[in-house]
Amino acid sequence: FDSDNSSGEFSEANQKVTGMIDLDTSKSDRIGKIGERSPQENGMQKHRTSLPAPMFTRSDFSLWAILKKCVGLELSKITMPIAFNEPLSFLQRITEYMEHVYLLHKACRQPQPLERMQSVAAFAVSAVASQWERTGKPFNPLLGETYELIREDLGFRFISEQVSHHPPISAFYSEGLSQDFLFHGSIYPKLKFWGKSVEAEPRGTITLELLKHNEAYTWTNPTCCVHNVIIGKLWIEQYGTVEIVNHRTGHKCVLNFKPCGLFGKELHKVEGHIQDKNKQKLFVIYGKWTECLWGADPASYESFKKRERSGGHPRRAKLDDGAEKADSDVADDVPEVQETVQVVPGSKLLWRINTRPPNSAQMYNFTSFTVSLNELATGMEKTLPRTDCRLRPDIRGMENGNMDLASQEKERLEEKQREARRERAREEAEWQTRWFYPGTNPYTGTPDWLYAGDYFERNFSDCPDIY
Repeated sequence: FDSDNSSGEFSEANQKVTGMIDLDTSKSDRIGKIGERSPQENGMQKHRTSLPAPMFTRSDFSLWAILKKCVGLELSKITMPIAFNEPLSFLQRITEYMEHVYLLHKACRQPQPLERMQSVAAFAVSAVASQWERTGKPFNPLLGETYELIREDLGFRFISEQVSHHPPISAFYSEGLSQDFLFHGSIYPKLKFWGKSVEAEPRGTITLELLKHNEAYTWTNPTCCVHNVIIGKLWIEQYGTVEIVNHRTGHKCVLNFKPCGLFGKELHKVEGHIQDKNKQKLFVIYGKWTECLWGADPASYESFKKRERSGGHPRRAKLDDGAEKADSDVADDVPEVQETVQVVPGSKLLWRINTRPPNSAQMYNFTSFTVSLNELATGMEKTLPRTDCRLRPDIRGMENGNMDLASQEKERLEEKQREARRERAREEAEWQTRWFYPGTNPYTGTPDWLYAGDYFERNFSDCPDIY
């Protein structure tokens, strides 16, 4: 739900690491040096496990009063009450792609392109897993807003910037601290309201580069739909075809995120395959984006499905405690899931979702990784640019449970952004992005926003005052 007076978009987009990560980055000029900076938030050994205040109830607000005039329209000029938000910026929601970053490190270690594609496909599915039961709206990023995250324990650093107001576009760039990968892209989902549901159609290309193998992979995310926005329990499904292309070898992974279907039989299911450049099917992938992802060779998979259709009794995958609990909490208006993932004998587990913290329902259904994203440790503001969304007073106010302050600050920030836009119009000045520039994706040839570099040199003297 993008306000006419602010920038951003609504998206329902957005870990276990074995061994130590090599932090030496002196070998790569493209990645840059990090060893010369002083310790900061990325050096934190322990991250918080809960938010300062519990989630605010939305029961006293009528969404229908706002949306009833918007059926079939693109929601680009709708201002929503803050009660429907969650205390994160959309830039932070994008950062949730990195929760299962160990899959990228694993892909870099794999010697064969088929094995690498398996890990990349698992990462692409895991990147949207945090959206499960996340029905709150992230705050619209202000033009020029940024977010950085450095996690030495997980082996990556990440920077994003809101680079456009109309249309709202968020650009991001991440790199492995051991020089194993680059991950970047620009996101601008298209949003529509269909009477009972809100649909977010993804726009923008996501690119992953595995530096050791000189490989680049590109894909786009599936469509996300939030149901029962007027009455009943909100629930989420994702559907559409995701194609992951290895631009060096020609391997392609085609993943079908299945729509709910009749009686909810297909809810959350993902099925697909990996093929080589000659379109020969090499590997079958199946599972649920809310639980786990498995893989098998095509012959075993087809034989199993044939026996299943003729009345066989497949064995089932065992869920972790978090998944079992989530299934038991399904309400009447959410499609009943009759079965869990059926595991083909001999299958390979590619990925399993992390168990959410026990207090997740009181924290906007955040994962443990998400809970830490807006954490502001003592002294951290001295190393961050003033555009970092950890410093946004409206998000901070909501996180602390002060809804009145959050609402007031949100209105003030939107008015400040409007006035800045009017001032640029009077001076006939164009907005200048700081960390990204418009260009062409080198692998797809499509328009993209590319990282300009030098963010981690920490020269923030010319960052705009947007808060």
